[in-house]
Amino acid sequence: MSFSPLPLSYCTNVHPGRTLEEIEQGLDQFTVPVASRLGTPLAAGLWLAAPVIKELQATADGCRRFAEGLQRRGLTCHTLNAFPFGDFHSPRVKENVYVPSWAERARLDYTLGAARTLAQLLPAGKDGSISTVPLGYPGLDSSPEFLGRYVDNLIAAARELDRLREKSGHMIRVGLEPEPCCWLDTTPSAIEFFTTRLWPAARERGCFDQVRTHIGLCFDVCHQAVAFEDVGRSIAALDEAGIRINKIHITCAIELREPANNRAARAALAEYCEPRYLHQTKARLADGRVLTQFDLDPGFALEPPTEFLAASMWRIHFHVPVDAERLGPLATTRAELRATLAAVRRLSYAPHLEVETYTWDVMPGGRPRDLVDGLSRELRATQALLAELST
Repeated sequence: MSFSPLPLSYCTNVHPGRTLEEIEQGLDQFTVPVASRLGTPLAAGLWLAAPVIKELQATADGCRRFAEGLQRRGLTCHTLNAFPFGDFHSPRVKENVYVPSWAERARLDYTLGAARTLAQLLPAGKDGSISTVPLGYPGLDSSPEFLGRYVDNLIAAARELDRLREKSGHMIRVGLEPEPCCWLDTTPSAIEFFTTRLWPAARERGCFDQVRTHIGLCFDVCHQAVAFEDVGRSIAALDEAGIRINKIHITCAIELREPANNRAARAALAEYCEPRYLHQTKARLADGRVLTQFDLDPGFALEPPTEFLAASMWRIHFHVPVDAERLGPLATTRAELRATLAAVRRLSYAPHLEVETYTWDVMPGGRPRDLVDGLSRELRATQALLAELST
């Protein structure tokens, strides 16, 4: 199977988008110039927070006018990021990004609102995808009762998405996005949830086909690389289990090799400690065990615990530019990106592809003077990789 024929997307969660006005400013200031530099069709992978969805739906023609604005700009949209519910650019996001979880009605309502909006933005005859939180965060949703509520709300979402398909003619699929330290964090945890909880409940309620059709995964390469997964085997395992990957987030993590002998790299890593986003850090030991640090801080980077120092490699959940092989003395997981896309090409269907580097503002030195150039480099490098893998 070849890659999706739809234009490559980049996720606009890199830009503030708390209002529709901010969304359109971001499109004009960054997305349109990036498309112009690429010289090829570009899709906007829109992040539309809950307040923006409400703003678009406040008037009968709000979505239509927004869709016309995309068309005037020469942009299309076939995928939404509905992971961050609220302000993704506040001074501190951290674990708040998982709120509300899929145990809460607010998450269900927001996702369905995003789906109804996307149905009005999609090109004729095209399917859509929406990425969302990995159920929830154990530190916030810790009771066993949450698992049942996750299932209830996902089944409700699948039923409503099936009705939306009949009404609009557009198939819209949701992708739960595993992330380190969340309820869904590894590929095995995702397979277990689908096969032992979600699907059995759907069969009992007579809606297995709707659930299996509309609820799948968003495979974020950075996240699964941080977990030290063999990403090619992970994608094959999901396919064998019958779990559809509705979206691929083309992302890279930071990699620190031989931390005990590389203080310069640890010092460089300390520069990536920042207060806005959660940067889960994992270390692989010689015996194959993986250690977890729930967030990155300078003290840990510079003077880590003995067991972490003895690890052969650390990987850090910090989305870095996908064209970067190295960041000074630090490496990246770009090799895992190539392995992921090679495995995706062997699937019998074509997931949507989206570059999602949202951390430009919080990288050492802050946002580059020419963010359009940085985004363009990422997309060109991704296009080149896709072309190479297609030959």
